Amino acid sequence: MHIHILGICGTFMGGLAALAREAGHRVTGCDANVYPPMSDQLRALGIELIEGWGPEQMALAPDVYVVGNVVSRGNPLMEAILNAGARYTSGPQWLAEHVLAGRPVLAVAGTHGKTTTTAMLAWILEACGAQPGFLVGGVPCNFGVSARLGQAGAPFVIEADEYDTAFFDKRSKFVHYRPRCAILNNLEFDHADIFPDLAAIETQFHHLVRTLPGNGRLVVNIREDSLKRVLARGCWTPVQHFGARKEEPGALRARGEPHAFDVLRGSLKIGRVDWALAGEHNQLNALAAIGAAEAVGIAPDAAAAALGRFENVRRRLELRGEVNGVKVYDDFAHHPTAIHTTVHGLRRRIEREGGPQERLLAIFEPRSNTMKLGTMKSQLPWALEEADLAFCHSGGLDWNAAEALAPMGPQAQVHDRLDALVAAVVKAARPGDHLLCMSNGGFGGIHAKLLDALAKAPASPARR
Repeated sequence: MHIHILGICGTFMGGLAALAREAGHRVTGCDANVYPPMSDQLRALGIELIEGWGPEQMALAPDVYVVGNVVSRGNPLMEAILNAGARYTSGPQWLAEHVLAGRPVLAVAGTHGKTTTTAMLAWILEACGAQPGFLVGGVPCNFGVSARLGQAGAPFVIEADEYDTAFFDKRSKFVHYRPRCAILNNLEFDHADIFPDLAAIETQFHHLVRTLPGNGRLVVNIREDSLKRVLARGCWTPVQHFGARKEEPGALRARGEPHAFDVLRGSLKIGRVDWALAGEHNQLNALAAIGAAEAVGIAPDAAAAALGRFENVRRRLELRGEVNGVKVYDDFAHHPTAIHTTVHGLRRRIEREGGPQERLLAIFEPRSNTMKLGTMKSQLPWALEEADLAFCHSGGLDWNAAEALAPMGPQAQVHDRLDALVAAVVKAARPGDHLLCMSNGGFGGIHAKLLDALAKAPASPARR
């Protein structure tokens, strides 16, 4: 089969392309900006990439056009496809029919932590010999790739996104996956460009709950009132809770110890995880993964042992370099809760491992569709409260970032040009500082620019 993918450089569609190529299909694709690293990965797989949406791509005459959710009516190639009556489908629908069919699917849903939890679950299954397939919205360091088919018939672990499927199918992507086990990690308002409020997202999550079989499993964060409301609408699948603040029958609980936590069911300790990951949020992610792995026969103690060798996902508190005692990190956080959680996790690590002189400088850009709309701008001071200094890149925003961050006083700076932002950070930085860069995009290559500028900067009173 020859498939031509519209919007191929997105994380999900790029992963789909890699799976289709591994399955032996001919794969071509196009995007508005054919950009690395996804473009490099796809070309290495022998996938032909085309820049733009030219209707001349109809000459490729594929068996089917697979349409990503970045494509809307008015797109020249899509209009040509519709006018010609050519066969087309959505990415999630193609994946469900050609990859997921006949396999036990484990889906990981939630506003935060999907990528990390999906990677954890895939690694647990791999370390325990299950040879799973997976599609992750990032690159798990244990695997080095974001997607693979795995052994035929083996479990398939998928990051289950609540974003819409396509311009012709406004259901959330995860409705197509029909999992036997689903993790509901958390649920907050996000994607303000397509959802009017939290209740609308809860409705989509309940659509997912409705697709699970009665002999499957739901692994649900017991701390989330929004998820309780989802299940209250109706649930036909056994539920295993995690995240209880006190031991409860059938619950998994994390104890907040440095670099380790115990896995418990009721009052029985069944495993211990020793690792280098920071933050209680990662403990909760791990507990969810352990619960889902048990649904396909992996004992919790074996899962806990596997997580001791988990290497995280790229762009999750990833150390990009150190110059003159200043460390520069890259993280994907962009929602205020994710920013708060990431800052908190790094702050706890600094307190455990660093000295009293070490500071945390948060550097971020409100780049997601939700943040660009300014929907959650009032939450930014809370999100950044544990940072010693905060630097915001405001380029392209239609709302006043300086006004939103005013409650932070001199602790926060706002710059609309990236070069000015880099200069301000370098001027403020001193040995022992941790520079945490947060964005769901490339952030203009700020990590390399900071490292280069730090290396060239002369010693100053702030840096001695």
